[in-house]
Amino acid sequence: MSEILWSGLGLVAPLRARVLGLPPEGATGISIDTRTLLPGELFFAIKGDRSDGHDYVGAAFDRGAVAAVVDEAHADALKHLGTLYIVHDVLKALEGLGRAARKRSRARIVAVTGSVGKTSTKEMLRKVLSDAGPTHASDKSYNNHWGVPLTLARLPETARYAVFEIGMSHAGEIAALVDMVRPHVAVVTNVAPVHLEHFANVEEIAQAKAEIFSGIVKGGVAIVNRDVETFPILEAAAKASPAGYLLSFGENIAADAHLTKFDPEESFSRVSARVLRQELHFRVGAPGRHMAINALAVLLAARAVGVEFSAITASLAGVAPPQGRGARETLQRDRDDPESSFLLIDESYNANPASMRAAFQLLGAAQPSGAGRRIAVLGDMLELGPTGPDLHAALRDDLDRVNVELVFAAGPLMRHLFDALPPEKRGAWTETAAALEPLVAEALRAGDVVMVKGSNGSKLHALAAGLKSRFAAPELQEVEE
Repeated sequence: MSEILWSGLGLVAPLRARVLGLPPEGATGISIDTRTLLPGELFFAIKGDRSDGHDYVGAAFDRGAVAAVVDEAHADALKHLGTLYIVHDVLKALEGLGRAARKRSRARIVAVTGSVGKTSTKEMLRKVLSDAGPTHASDKSYNNHWGVPLTLARLPETARYAVFEIGMSHAGEIAALVDMVRPHVAVVTNVAPVHLEHFANVEEIAQAKAEIFSGIVKGGVAIVNRDVETFPILEAAAKASPAGYLLSFGENIAADAHLTKFDPEESFSRVSARVLRQELHFRVGAPGRHMAINALAVLLAARAVGVEFSAITASLAGVAPPQGRGARETLQRDRDDPESSFLLIDESYNANPASMRAAFQLLGAAQPSGAGRRIAVLGDMLELGPTGPDLHAALRDDLDRVNVELVFAAGPLMRHLFDALPPEKRGAWTETAAALEPLVAEALRAGDVVMVKGSNGSKLHALAAGLKSRFAAPELQEVEE
């Protein structure tokens, strides 16, 4: 049986709730989604943009929820279903439970934000810290106004370490979230032109990212990327915060952790770095220069919460790219012919100009076999404001630098890049990713290396999944069946 995360009576005060029905002995987990809810968990009826959790309270009890948190307006209609914790505002109640979890926790806590690389860095930290002791970390990219309090509310008392991803699309969002998390270590991985429809320039983005230092515990550690042009903004914010220490990472020789040598391999990287005056030589299990740079931030953050460098570097060798962020899969054009295989690099999770260029470097480092080609399948980069068309067209030079031979593109913004390409590099352009998938599938041949990349809204993840389904190797198909 799973351990109790929250006792039934212990939920009343942090939720500021009145209880209708018999309080359960306890809840083993917290859920806001009946599709993934497990028996024994407490269900929060969060009202989202597209649906209202109150409509799913019955389904939650059917799946084994011990109780549900609902608002006063819905309580009377739902009281026959099971035990209810009745509150004024369900999301505020979740925040209250998250704050209570943080108050009782003895874990050393790291918070990560950045325009690029925050999820990959969080996952590297999850791996490193989990190898060192019981670790709790954000699920998927739960980094927004409901994801952060949900992750906090799930924080077990037994955790030794915890890692939180903090996201934003508007100024002020990070400050509100980090006020709940109150990390001992706060990391800014990068600052890039993302969410420009909500900001006038990159400097404003840097100021918004720097809000993460406002919630750091007194005497904590601020970690920033020394290579970004907005480093002075991040540095000033860190120095004005409660942080007691400021550390930096990057290729800049003045960084506290700076890259001295990078040897890329197709599926991993060999790295040398000088970190806090120590020479380190290690391997990062995920390929790409950007992953090596982020590994420097991980070295500083994990060391700041007490993990030795030898243990950190050993763990970094076992890092694997998260789903949709560089994961590689060998597929076959012909199920009966192993010689028809090609390589898919799935970078479909999200995209902005900086992460696009990092993905192109991954594609450039991969070696096609035989008559294979480097192929890029690209979807729109969203939330770039009026500069979007120019930022898309500007990717042409980056594709040339890594010898991409063929480009398939989907979406109105990617049309600007497609039209800027020479005719011999134009595979096909379509309005949607769904329309593009069969054209890509038809064009692929043995030995190709194909990379899929686009913002979530461009649906390139569905295209990547479609290619995997079409061309899965026989042994994978048999397992799935």
